[in-house]
Amino acid sequence: MIIFAVFNLKSGVSVEEYEAWARETDLPTANSLKSIDSFRVYRSTSVLGSDEKPPFGYIEVLDVNDMEQFAADAQSEIMQEVAATFQGMVDVTFVMTEELVA
Repeated sequence: MIIFAVFNLKSGVSVEEYEAWARETDLPTANSLKSIDSFRVYRSTSVLGSDEKPPFGYIEVLDVNDMEQFAADAQSEIMQEVAATFQGMVDVTFVMTEELVA
């Protein structure tokens, strides 16, 4: 299961504050979970073929190998702390996906 989290920073949260926290806490913590094969965070830079600002400042990509384990991991004390900090910094939408194959 690939989950995308698309989000913007809340008013009053600086890019420097969020990105330092993401590098120091969010990325290493999420990547240490048994249920995660890969967790990556991307900063949006532009809209292809346009001068418009991207609708979201950041995109997280979670490659989850076991949704039951992911649910259990999300209930751990450390992940509850990470999630609370994240929710306090961003306005986020989590998008669950299903891959189309030929």
